Amino acid sequence: MANDDTRSSLRALLLEKSVRTGEFTLASGKTSDLYIDCRVTAMDPHGANLIGKLGWETVKQEIAARGLNVQAIGGMTLGADPISLAVGMTSASDEKPLQVFTVRKEPKGHGKGKQIEGNFSEGDTIVIVDDVITTGGSTIKAMDVIEAAGGKIAFALVLVDREEGGRAAIEARGVPVVSLFSRSTLLD
Repeated sequence: MANDDTRSSLRALLLEKSVRTGEFTLASGKTSDLYIDCRVTAMDPHGANLIGKLGWETVKQEIAARGLNVQAIGGMTLGADPISLAVGMTSASDEKPLQVFTVRKEPKGHGKGKQIEGNFSEGDTIVIVDDVITTGGSTIKAMDVIEAAGGKIAFALVLVDREEGGRAAIEARGVPVVSLFSRSTLLD
């Protein structure tokens, strides 16, 4: 299991850089007393390192516990990108590293018109990533794109679950959610 110092350090950095209280309108249109911008932490070199360590340890445990063969990790740009890359880079020291990909919000308007970029192939079993889940909408949109491209989703890795129904919406689609933090464990 990832050491408690890594979890504690990542929690402290999230609280310092990414968590704000007040009144905010979220991407879902809902208002909230809490705003969490994980990109600020995930794009910090220390934050990325901590996310890579804790994320890869968590992913490895899930893969082993579920008896999975997973090839890649990725999710909807931009929130998933630094998390997927950090976990993928940390996995490089393992005998079975994960390839990294990203899902565009819309298909590319030129070239091959791809919506999934990077190291993804039809038939891959993947870990889908999101930085924060509230309603689960962006994760579900990425799931739809990945499944339409022939990917199989093993489980979702989420940096922070706001505990506002997103986990239930994703799990209703048959995809287990593993979160590194929840609103309660982050703010506790």
